[in-house]
Amino acid sequence: MADTSYMARKSVADIVGSADADEGHSLSKSLGAISITAMGIGAIIGAGIFVLTGTAAAQFAGPSIVLSFVLGGIACAFVGLCYSELAAMLPVCGSSYTYTYATLGEIFAWIIGWDLILEYAMGAATVAVGWSGYIVSLLHNVGINIPPVFATAPGTVIKLADGSTATGIVNLPAIVIIAILTTMLVLGTKESARLNNIMVAVKLVVVVAFIALGAFFIKPANWHPFIPANTGEFGNFGMSGILRGSAVVFFAFIGFDAVSTAAQEAKKPQRDMPIGILGSLIICTILYILVAGVLTGLVPYAELNVPDPIAKGVDAIGVNWFSILIKIGALTGLTTVILVLLYGQSRIFFTMSTDGLLPPLFARVHPRLQTPYLSQILIGSVVAIVAALTPISVLGEMVSIGTLFAFILVCGAVIYLRRSDSDASRPFRVPGVPIVPVLGILFCLLLMAGLPLVTWVRLVVWLVIGMTIYMSYGRNHSRLRYPERH
Repeated sequence: MADTSYMARKSVADIVGSADADEGHSLSKSLGAISITAMGIGAIIGAGIFVLTGTAAAQFAGPSIVLSFVLGGIACAFVGLCYSELAAMLPVCGSSYTYTYATLGEIFAWIIGWDLILEYAMGAATVAVGWSGYIVSLLHNVGINIPPVFATAPGTVIKLADGSTATGIVNLPAIVIIAILTTMLVLGTKESARLNNIMVAVKLVVVVAFIALGAFFIKPANWHPFIPANTGEFGNFGMSGILRGSAVVFFAFIGFDAVSTAAQEAKKPQRDMPIGILGSLIICTILYILVAGVLTGLVPYAELNVPDPIAKGVDAIGVNWFSILIKIGALTGLTTVILVLLYGQSRIFFTMSTDGLLPPLFARVHPRLQTPYLSQILIGSVVAIVAALTPISVLGEMVSIGTLFAFILVCGAVIYLRRSDSDASRPFRVPGVPIVPVLGILFCLLLMAGLPLVTWVRLVVWLVIGMTIYMSYGRNHSRLRYPERH
């Protein structure tokens, strides 16, 4: 008889019991709808709006990129409700890896954990490329010029100021910022709640200031045509371009799932969670629409295929002090995002290693620094290499398809758990099951369909590599299958 024990799942009761033992007490229910909404806005406003908006407008949607944001926000609303139910049921570190382990079993947990590398590690690389664009632009404002070929991925054609072109060699600023932040994480530097609040405030000020001042310099002619005619190729403008653009700028919504981790601390989760999730998504989607509208009104969309589109927009305004202020704010926000993504990736690897699915070195903690230093250094090195050598458009599409795939499994997990663990405590319940989770799955599939075939091929190749590692190592060292070895 075939050995199918690797399909076994961790029970919900065991995970909840483990979490209770770790906590030693219940979390205080101190968050209301307003606090959760504010948390959501802080988590959502980030890299996507500063980095990929221009690329998506220039290559796929034109000014109708605003409709792409609407579509992405709708998809996130359905998925966010599903995240909230799982977070309330499984009060552990809010990771879809853990949720999947408790629902679909070890092999699917491995798939989602492997897939999350695309969200966290590749996400960090994407943001680092955007950070590079902003630091180059800021330094140019103060008279320091970094040669474009040393701030661009190899093979990328760059249009120089004199009208000539050059080809990128390596993105050095991206390497530098990842190296600095990896070192900080290895040494045990953590962002405090106060620092995080400051970062959130800075990001919001930057976004609102750009909208408020930029609105006075818009050239309405740049909005025509609002939906550029399709070039004859799927995803190149027209209605399919809106879909393709939505799949790319979906990156802008990554982070909203962090709101779901507040479910256990909500005063009235049944009321506060949907208000917090949907409220923060609505507010952020409105801000994104306004930013995209102002940006495409300031600069012809064809000129926005750059890693620092907001910088391009403020340069078009022509107010130097404002330009410097916006770029400093964007750099501050992006730095925090890279830090969080690098941190999150090492912690996912840590959890997978303690489950026996990855080698022990990923869970090895430095005796003095108390950080998973080997894992963090390895992750930082790989992310730096990828950021230095890969164009931002390729990275953004990989992050989006990986995240959408993870969201599909989360929605499926809610449907599965309603049947397998119908009696489990659910402080928050998704309304309209299975309709809402199914809509979440369908919207995610729709956005994934908007991505090019080559991105799907990359995802399949990535998952095949992951399954090879699981079959050759993970299942033979699994703590779930062989508890006596641990």
